[in-house]
Amino acid sequence: MVKIVDLPTYDAANYLDSEEAITEYLNAILEENNDALLASALGDIAKARGMTQIAKDAGKL
Repeated sequence: MVKIVDLPTYDAANYLDSEEAITEYLNAILEENNDALLASALGDIAKARGMTQIAKDAGKL
């Protein structure tokens, strides 16, 4: 029997390696109409892009 703790962790950010992948992911999340899922997805996207780059893009660095 497989235990949950023995399963590898999944991190969506590892697969969001292009603007196209991010767009597809975000569109799929938006179709779910779930605020909690959207918040989580935005975190995944931020992680994938790197918080430093987001701060630079926002003019905060």
